[in-house]
Amino acid sequence: MILRILISVALLALLSASSAIADPSKISFWDTQRKGANQQNAQHRPEWYVAAGELGLDYVRLLPDAWPAEGRDFLIGNADNFKAINETDLSLLIEALDEAERNGIKVVLTMVSLPGARWKQLNNDQDDARLWKDKKYHLQAFEFWRQLAARLKTHPAIVAYNPLNEPHPDRAFGFDELNEKFDLWFKRIQNTPADLNQFNREMVKAIRSVDKDTPIILDGWFYASPKAFDYNRPVDDDKVLYAFHNPGPWQMVTYRVNQGRYAYPDRVPKSWNGPTESWTIDRLAREMQAVQKFSEQYNIPAHRIIASEFWHDRRLEGAAAYMADLIEIYNQRGWHWAFYAYRGSGNWTGLDYEIAPGQKMGWRYWQAIEQGKDPEPLKPRGPNPLWEILQRQFEKK
Repeated sequence: MILRILISVALLALLSASSAIADPSKISFWDTQRKGANQQNAQHRPEWYVAAGELGLDYVRLLPDAWPAEGRDFLIGNADNFKAINETDLSLLIEALDEAERNGIKVVLTMVSLPGARWKQLNNDQDDARLWKDKKYHLQAFEFWRQLAARLKTHPAIVAYNPLNEPHPDRAFGFDELNEKFDLWFKRIQNTPADLNQFNREMVKAIRSVDKDTPIILDGWFYASPKAFDYNRPVDDDKVLYAFHNPGPWQMVTYRVNQGRYAYPDRVPKSWNGPTESWTIDRLAREMQAVQKFSEQYNIPAHRIIASEFWHDRRLEGAAAYMADLIEIYNQRGWHWAFYAYRGSGNWTGLDYEIAPGQKMGWRYWQAIEQGKDPEPLKPRGPNPLWEILQRQFEKK
């Protein structure tokens, strides 16, 4: 009898340990449409997660690369030559994940830097394209994510890894747009370091060697452009989601480029610095036609597609109409989405939608910045028509 009890206890312990290692339920999180936001702040702020929980976000797409790092690059140590995850940085990340879980927010962990691909904003404004020219950086990137996934796979807040934000090997080889020359180049670079589809396949394989269950979100060509989905290829893994970012046009949604020339839906640029035209919501949806085609061609269900970053500077005419139409398109198709961004820190407030479109920062705000103080409490956030479009999406029915 005692022996039987001991065997039962041992079996229960074994089953418990096994369940801590594998969590197949994580993919079920994505079986129904999820709505979230991006967070790309310069530091971890516990109060951010409290506010996000009160808003009702399903998840946050967390990009922590700008957080204070013990080494040259957060978590990586040094993107010039990765060796091991930095333990101090990892402790800070886990603290943030714990805070997210306490407030009911799930996390998609996203890296902007990888070995051989340091984030431009942390690289003297220079694009780092080594990853796409030398496979030794592929191997370092895979090892980085193997180590990171092994450490984070049992954390309850994590619902997906997004290994690299907005990859653009195309840019490294001189392509700024899709055209016939790119098509020819794409055919020539198969199985070379510039082959993003191969990189994504190998990245999934690397992560799966240590973590069989956590979903993986893959960005595609041209900074995750929806139009570039014609060149994306699926991975043989049933726990992968495919991401695209803002359909643009970029010169319309960006304040410093627009300068009042364009406004959705009546003055949408037909080409760079060219004439404008009027759009309907159906015309906007055509910008994502390649995503729909990819989904149908490869039998990718809607709940494995994610619009993981979309935005429009609040200070520009047409921002509310654009955001409302995009959300309607995503909701009609059942695609997951995350707007960029919720409560961004620092003095750039163009994508902080809780600040009214015409609202300017007061003198106390600018004084705080000049004095090196935290300006967050001085940001005039509050109800406004643009914010209400987003806020309504998170109201629990």
